[in-house]
Amino acid sequence: MQITLTDIERESYKNSPVHRLDGRIKILATIAIIVFAVSLPRIDDSNFIRLALIELYLISLILLARLNLFYVLVRFLAVLPFGLAMILIQPFVRQPFIDTFTVYAELPFGISMTYEGIYFGLTLLAKYTVCVTSIVLLSSTMKMNDMVVSARRLGIPREFTLLLTMMVRYLFVFWIMLKRIRTAQKTRLFDIWNKNAPRRWILEQVGYTISSLFIRSYEQGERTYTSMLCRGYGNDSAEIYMHKSKLTFRDGVFFLTTAAILLFTVTV
Repeated sequence: MQITLTDIERESYKNSPVHRLDGRIKILATIAIIVFAVSLPRIDDSNFIRLALIELYLISLILLARLNLFYVLVRFLAVLPFGLAMILIQPFVRQPFIDTFTVYAELPFGISMTYEGIYFGLTLLAKYTVCVTSIVLLSSTMKMNDMVVSARRLGIPREFTLLLTMMVRYLFVFWIMLKRIRTAQKTRLFDIWNKNAPRRWILEQVGYTISSLFIRSYEQGERTYTSMLCRGYGNDSAEIYMHKSKLTFRDGVFFLTTAAILLFTVTV
Protein backbone atom coordinates (compact mmCIF):
# COMPACT_ATOMS: atom_id res chain seq x y z
CA MET A 1 0.00 0.00 0.00
CA GLN A 2 1.51 3.30 -1.13
CA ILE A 3 0.88 6.33 1.08
CA THR A 4 1.22 9.86 -0.24
CA LEU A 5 1.35 13.23 1.49
CA THR A 6 -2.14 13.91 0.18
CA ASP A 7 -3.50 10.82 1.95
CA ILE A 8 -1.98 11.91 5.24
CA GLU A 9 -3.07 15.55 4.86
CA ARG A 10 -6.63 14.39 4.11
CA GLU A 11 -6.90 13.25 7.73
CA SER A 12 -6.86 16.88 8.90
CA TYR A 13 -9.98 17.64 6.81
CA LYS A 14 -12.20 15.27 8.78
CA ASN A 15 -15.02 16.59 10.94
CA SER A 16 -14.84 15.58 14.59
CA PRO A 17 -14.94 17.28 18.01
CA VAL A 18 -11.14 17.29 18.08
CA HIS A 19 -10.84 18.74 14.58
CA ARG A 20 -13.26 21.56 15.44
CA LEU A 21 -11.19 22.76 18.39
CA ASP A 22 -9.36 26.06 18.03
CA GLY A 23 -5.82 25.63 16.75
CA ARG A 24 -4.33 27.80 19.48
CA ILE A 25 -5.79 25.57 22.18
CA LYS A 26 -4.46 22.42 20.51
CA ILE A 27 -0.97 23.89 20.14
CA LEU A 28 -0.90 25.02 23.79
CA ALA A 29 -2.17 21.62 24.97
CA THR A 30 0.47 19.83 22.92
CA ILE A 31 3.24 22.05 24.29
CA ALA A 32 1.97 21.49 27.84
CA ILE A 33 2.01 17.71 27.41
CA ILE A 34 5.51 17.72 25.93
CA VAL A 35 6.90 20.01 28.64
CA PHE A 36 5.27 17.90 31.35
CA ALA A 37 6.65 14.64 29.94
CA VAL A 38 10.16 16.03 29.54
CA SER A 39 10.18 17.61 33.02
CA LEU A 40 9.44 14.34 34.82
CA PRO A 41 12.29 12.98 36.99
CA ARG A 42 14.99 11.03 35.17
CA ILE A 43 14.62 8.00 37.42
CA ASP A 44 11.32 7.47 39.21
CA ASP A 45 9.09 4.43 39.60
CA SER A 46 5.95 6.51 39.06
CA ASN A 47 7.10 7.83 35.67
CA PHE A 48 5.67 4.91 33.74
CA ILE A 49 2.26 5.19 35.41
CA ARG A 50 2.08 8.94 34.74
CA LEU A 51 3.17 8.61 31.14
CA ALA A 52 0.80 5.67 30.58
CA LEU A 53 -2.14 7.78 31.77
CA ILE A 54 -1.21 10.61 29.40
CA GLU A 55 -0.74 8.16 26.53
CA LEU A 56 -4.18 6.66 27.18
CA TYR A 57 -5.65 10.17 27.11
CA LEU A 58 -3.97 10.87 23.77
CA ILE A 59 -5.14 7.55 22.32
CA SER A 60 -8.70 8.36 23.40
CA LEU A 61 -8.45 11.68 21.55
CA ILE A 62 -7.18 9.85 18.45
CA LEU A 63 -10.18 7.53 18.58
CA LEU A 64 -12.53 10.48 19.21
CA ALA A 65 -11.08 12.23 16.14
CA ARG A 66 -11.79 9.08 14.06
CA LEU A 67 -8.30 9.14 12.59
CA ASN A 68 -7.05 6.33 10.40
CA LEU A 69 -5.00 4.26 12.84
CA PHE A 70 -2.77 2.98 10.05
CA TYR A 71 -1.76 6.52 9.08
CA VAL A 72 -1.19 7.37 12.74
CA LEU A 73 1.10 4.36 13.08
CA VAL A 74 2.97 5.29 9.89
CA ARG A 75 3.60 8.80 11.18
CA PHE A 76 4.74 7.48 14.53
CA LEU A 77 7.14 4.97 12.99
CA ALA A 78 8.53 7.63 10.64
CA VAL A 79 9.61 9.79 13.61
CA LEU A 80 10.63 6.95 15.93
CA PRO A 81 14.15 6.31 14.48
CA PHE A 82 15.25 9.89 15.29
CA GLY A 83 15.12 9.19 19.03
CA LEU A 84 15.51 5.43 19.04
CA ALA A 85 19.28 5.54 18.47
CA MET A 86 19.79 7.68 21.58
CA ILE A 87 17.54 5.36 23.59
CA LEU A 88 19.29 2.16 22.52
CA ILE A 89 22.73 3.30 23.72
CA GLN A 90 21.55 4.12 27.25
CA PRO A 91 22.06 0.56 28.66
CA PHE A 92 25.76 0.88 27.77
CA VAL A 93 26.25 4.42 29.13
CA ARG A 94 26.89 5.21 32.79
CA GLN A 95 25.08 8.46 33.45
CA PRO A 96 26.68 10.79 36.02
CA PHE A 97 23.41 11.37 37.90
CA ILE A 98 23.22 7.65 38.84
CA ASP A 99 25.33 6.77 41.88
CA THR A 100 25.54 2.98 41.68
CA PHE A 101 25.28 0.57 38.76
CA THR A 102 24.34 -3.11 38.67
CA VAL A 103 25.84 -5.03 35.75
CA TYR A 104 23.27 -6.91 33.70
CA ALA A 105 25.61 -8.45 31.10
CA GLU A 106 29.28 -8.28 30.16
CA LEU A 107 30.07 -7.74 26.48
CA PRO A 108 33.34 -7.79 24.50
CA PHE A 109 35.72 -4.80 24.39
CA GLY A 110 34.98 -3.93 28.01
CA ILE A 111 31.35 -2.94 27.33
CA SER A 112 28.72 -3.79 29.90
CA MET A 113 24.97 -3.40 30.18
CA THR A 114 23.53 -2.14 33.46
CA TYR A 115 20.06 -2.43 34.96
CA GLU A 116 20.05 1.30 35.67
CA GLY A 117 20.91 2.09 32.04
CA ILE A 118 18.11 -0.16 30.79
CA TYR A 119 15.66 1.48 33.21
CA PHE A 120 16.70 4.96 32.10
CA GLY A 121 16.44 3.95 28.44
CA LEU A 122 12.89 2.67 28.99
CA THR A 123 12.03 5.95 30.72
CA LEU A 124 13.31 7.91 27.72
CA LEU A 125 11.32 5.63 25.40
CA ALA A 126 8.12 6.28 27.37
CA LYS A 127 8.69 10.04 27.32
CA TYR A 128 9.51 9.98 23.63
CA THR A 129 6.38 7.96 22.86
CA VAL A 130 4.13 10.46 24.63
CA CYS A 131 5.76 13.45 22.92
CA VAL A 132 5.56 11.91 19.44
CA THR A 133 1.96 10.79 19.96
CA SER A 134 0.93 14.32 20.96
CA ILE A 135 2.64 15.78 17.88
CA VAL A 136 1.04 13.19 15.59
CA LEU A 137 -2.37 14.00 17.08
CA LEU A 138 -1.82 17.73 16.55
CA SER A 139 -0.64 17.38 12.95
CA SER A 140 -3.41 14.92 12.09
CA THR A 141 -6.24 17.16 13.33
CA MET A 142 -5.00 20.51 12.00
CA LYS A 143 -4.55 21.66 8.44
CA MET A 144 -1.03 22.84 7.74
CA ASN A 145 -2.11 26.40 6.98
CA ASP A 146 -4.30 26.53 10.11
CA MET A 147 -1.32 25.44 12.18
CA VAL A 148 0.76 28.34 10.83
CA VAL A 149 -2.07 30.83 11.41
CA SER A 150 -2.62 29.58 14.98
CA ALA A 151 1.09 29.86 15.72
CA ARG A 152 1.07 33.43 14.41
CA ARG A 153 -1.87 34.30 16.68
CA LEU A 154 0.05 32.96 19.66
CA GLY A 155 2.78 35.53 18.98
CA ILE A 156 5.33 33.42 17.12
CA PRO A 157 7.72 35.81 15.26
CA ARG A 158 6.71 36.43 11.66
CA GLU A 159 10.07 35.14 10.38
CA PHE A 160 9.30 31.68 11.73
CA THR A 161 5.73 31.68 10.44
CA LEU A 162 6.95 32.86 7.03
CA LEU A 163 9.32 29.89 6.82
CA LEU A 164 6.54 27.53 7.90
CA THR A 165 4.19 29.03 5.32
CA MET A 166 6.70 28.49 2.53
CA MET A 167 7.35 24.94 3.69
CA VAL A 168 3.62 24.17 3.74
CA ARG A 169 2.99 25.64 0.30
CA TYR A 170 5.89 23.95 -1.46
CA LEU A 171 6.20 20.67 0.42
CA PHE A 172 3.90 18.97 -2.07
CA VAL A 173 5.81 20.55 -4.98
CA PHE A 174 9.06 18.99 -3.79
CA TRP A 175 7.27 15.69 -3.21
CA ILE A 176 6.16 15.73 -6.88
CA MET A 177 9.75 16.48 -7.90
CA LEU A 178 10.96 13.45 -5.95
CA LYS A 179 8.28 11.26 -7.52
CA ARG A 180 9.38 12.35 -11.01
CA ILE A 181 12.98 11.48 -10.21
CA ARG A 182 11.94 8.08 -8.84
CA THR A 183 9.79 7.44 -11.93
CA ALA A 184 12.75 8.24 -14.18
CA GLN A 185 14.91 5.83 -12.20
CA LYS A 186 12.33 3.05 -12.42
CA THR A 187 12.05 3.44 -16.20
CA ARG A 188 15.80 2.81 -16.29
CA LEU A 189 15.32 -0.33 -14.14
CA PHE A 190 17.01 1.15 -11.09
CA ASP A 191 16.11 -0.71 -7.92
CA ILE A 192 17.68 0.25 -4.62
CA TRP A 193 17.09 -3.27 -3.26
CA ASN A 194 18.70 -5.03 -6.22
CA LYS A 195 21.14 -7.53 -4.73
CA ASN A 196 22.95 -8.03 -8.02
CA ALA A 197 24.02 -4.38 -8.29
CA PRO A 198 27.13 -3.15 -6.41
CA ARG A 199 26.16 -1.42 -3.18
CA ARG A 200 28.62 1.39 -3.82
CA TRP A 201 26.97 2.16 -7.16
CA ILE A 202 23.51 2.14 -5.54
CA LEU A 203 24.70 4.55 -2.84
CA GLU A 204 26.10 6.82 -5.54
CA GLN A 205 22.72 6.89 -7.30
CA VAL A 206 20.96 7.71 -4.04
CA GLY A 207 23.45 10.54 -3.52
CA TYR A 208 22.76 11.83 -7.04
CA THR A 209 19.04 11.76 -6.27
CA ILE A 210 19.48 13.81 -3.09
CA SER A 211 21.77 16.33 -4.79
CA SER A 212 19.40 16.65 -7.75
CA LEU A 213 16.48 17.31 -5.42
CA PHE A 214 18.55 19.89 -3.52
CA ILE A 215 19.48 21.73 -6.73
CA ARG A 216 15.88 21.73 -7.98
CA SER A 217 14.69 23.00 -4.59
CA TYR A 218 17.24 25.80 -4.67
CA GLU A 219 16.22 26.82 -8.19
CA GLN A 220 12.52 26.68 -7.24
CA GLY A 221 13.25 28.88 -4.22
CA GLU A 222 14.95 31.48 -6.40
CA ARG A 223 12.06 31.55 -8.85
CA THR A 224 9.54 31.82 -6.04
CA TYR A 225 11.37 34.66 -4.31
CA THR A 226 11.74 36.58 -7.60
CA SER A 227 8.01 36.16 -8.24
CA MET A 228 7.23 37.44 -4.73
CA LEU A 229 9.37 40.54 -5.29
CA CYS A 230 7.62 41.21 -8.60
CA ARG A 231 4.29 41.13 -6.76
CA GLY A 232 5.36 43.72 -4.18
CA TYR A 233 6.66 41.52 -1.38
CA GLY A 234 8.77 43.33 1.22
CA ASN A 235 9.60 43.54 4.91
CA ASP A 236 6.26 45.17 5.69
CA SER A 237 4.18 42.65 3.76
CA ALA A 238 1.75 40.41 5.60
CA GLU A 239 2.94 36.85 5.08
CA ILE A 240 -0.40 35.19 5.87
CA TYR A 241 -4.03 36.16 6.14
CA MET A 242 -5.45 35.68 9.63
CA HIS A 243 -9.22 35.69 9.96
CA LYS A 244 -10.78 36.48 13.31
CA SER A 245 -11.62 33.54 15.51
CA LYS A 246 -12.98 33.48 19.06
CA LEU A 247 -12.44 30.77 21.61
CA THR A 248 -15.55 28.78 22.45
CA PHE A 249 -16.75 26.98 25.55
CA ARG A 250 -15.70 23.68 23.96
CA ASP A 251 -12.12 24.95 23.62
CA GLY A 252 -12.02 25.93 27.28
CA VAL A 253 -13.36 22.55 28.40
CA PHE A 254 -10.73 20.72 26.36
CA PHE A 255 -7.85 22.79 27.70
CA LEU A 256 -9.05 22.51 31.31
CA THR A 257 -9.51 18.75 30.90
CA THR A 258 -5.95 18.40 29.61
CA ALA A 259 -4.60 20.53 32.45
CA ALA A 260 -6.61 18.53 35.01
CA ILE A 261 -5.23 15.23 33.70
CA LEU A 262 -1.67 16.56 33.89
CA LEU A 263 -2.24 17.77 37.44
CA PHE A 264 -3.81 14.44 38.38
CA THR A 265 -0.81 12.50 37.12
CA VAL A 266 1.45 14.57 39.40
CA THR A 267 -0.36 13.14 42.42
CA VAL A 268 0.01 9.53 41.24
